[in-house]
Amino acid sequence: MVAKSPKLLDQVREVIRMKHYSSRTEKTYADWIKRFILFHGKLHPKEMGAEEVQEYITYLANERQVSSSTQNQALSAITFLYKYVLQKEITFPADIIRPNRPERLPTVLSHLEAMAVIQRMDGTTKLIAQPLYGSGLRVTECL
Repeated sequence: MVAKSPKLLDQVREVIRMKHYSSRTEKTYADWIKRFILFHGKLHPKEMGAEEVQEYITYLANERQVSSSTQNQALSAITFLYKYVLQKEITFPADIIRPNRPERLPTVLSHLEAMAVIQRMDGTTKLIAQPLYGSGLRVTECL
């Protein structure tokens, strides 16, 4: 009797556990890898390369309009698959479209704006907001 090799996603989970990644990372990576395979008509990743990966990431960006962090998460999962599970180096061309985070400046209230917001509060909410604003504590530290 010939021993049956584990399914690809089971291999992914095994390697993730060996590397002591979190259970949420395991679930997320397995899900992205599954979506990648399904996107390419259940073609085995060994039969695909950088071109198919780029096609999938482009699809996520253009068709699904996912955020750059989501695209990077999917790319990390697929790169993990090739590097650690299939042990196949995948080299992306220099002109690969890498998702970039949009540069965003934080919105900061002026002192007068912050005081106006706090003055409209009452009860427990106001009791929590005042020391948070005055001391820079985190919510859980204040609670």
